[in-house]
Amino acid sequence: MHDIRAIRDNPAAFDRDLERRGLAPLSAELIALDDARKAAISAAQANQERRNALAKEIGGAKKAKDEARAAELMAEVARLKDEAPGLDAAQAEAGKVLDERLAAIPNRPKPEVPEGADEHGNVEYRSFAASRPRLTTGRQHFELGEATGLMDFEAAAKLSGSRFVVLKGQLARLERALGQFMLDLHTQEHGYTEVVPPVLVRDDAMFGTAQLPKFRDDQFAAGDGFWLIPTAEVPLTNLVRESILAEDALPLRFTALTPCFRAEAGAAGRDTRGMLRQHQFNKVELVSITAPEKSEEEHERMLACAEAVLKKLDLTYRVMTLCTGDMGFASQKTYDIEVWVPGQETYREISSCSVCGDFQARRMNARYRPKEGKGVSYVHTLNGSGVAVGRALIAVMENYQNPDGSVTIPSVLQPYMGGLNRIEGPAS
Repeated sequence: MHDIRAIRDNPAAFDRDLERRGLAPLSAELIALDDARKAAISAAQANQERRNALAKEIGGAKKAKDEARAAELMAEVARLKDEAPGLDAAQAEAGKVLDERLAAIPNRPKPEVPEGADEHGNVEYRSFAASRPRLTTGRQHFELGEATGLMDFEAAAKLSGSRFVVLKGQLARLERALGQFMLDLHTQEHGYTEVVPPVLVRDDAMFGTAQLPKFRDDQFAAGDGFWLIPTAEVPLTNLVRESILAEDALPLRFTALTPCFRAEAGAAGRDTRGMLRQHQFNKVELVSITAPEKSEEEHERMLACAEAVLKKLDLTYRVMTLCTGDMGFASQKTYDIEVWVPGQETYREISSCSVCGDFQARRMNARYRPKEGKGVSYVHTLNGSGVAVGRALIAVMENYQNPDGSVTIPSVLQPYMGGLNRIEGPAS
């Protein structure tokens, strides 16, 4: 959500930021809506002030025993009272129209975000090469998984349709091992607090992190006003909604391993084979709540925490700074981590780390009280994948595959696998 006062103070800067996002100027429209809201407020206030003044005049007229004047004034009060509900409704409607318009506009990009129309405008930030020789080609994860009988898309389709998978045996355990490894890393080494949040949330929570209303078609509605979470970002960030925090309590850092649910409404025909784009998947989420002056530093820290997962798994990856045309709706700046997948002979996203400034905090009314100065200010929010468990499974399977179709277990995961160091191939 945008601050209309900031737009009023510098409309040209706001329009320039929207232009970088590929949008037309909107400041004049928004200021006109705000003018209408202010006029509606003034009309309602004027009505109340006039009634207050008339009440005093009626008292004076009655004291002077001027019954005719008192009756005249009372008639005017009655008329004003009749008008008041309409004025109050007009005030509420004007505020609603402005808020809905503001809520539909994406966040303003930071000045250093590269400009571009789509993913082709993204810029490499840094990269990491695994210590093992990099496979440049190989079988895709679903070929490996189906050959062993441990990855079953056909059974999943009978249960739920397309974009689902059933994992069995050692592959199911490997996915569980990946999630537990990530949680242990982030809680024990990176200082995140583990949370087990609800995976059903209400409209207000989805609005707070900006999944609603714009991305309604990408979500799964569960009925009775509930939504299945598309990511644990939603419940974790909303833990501070409608709160005033002490600055000393910041930063707050939360992590959670949850199932995530996405309708993938805009992904028809994309990645239909395998586990890359599923309706249901597991992900370890990272969320930070900070004071404004600390959010940039926290963004770099969060990125490093997500990178640590891939470094310990010894996977080759690169970090991309997303351009203005590829950035998420709520983001001011986003880093994507893309892991090398030899089966596709390309890099694929495995984590997104975004700083949102006060954009989500305004929607949630999440604030803090600075140690210095008076009043309260909005917190800054950040979120990132630490990382997507299913995509990590894909990366491990494809990068650690052997010619016989077996998969070597990375050493860091072997304790979580009961000491198992290899998932045998179909010929074994």
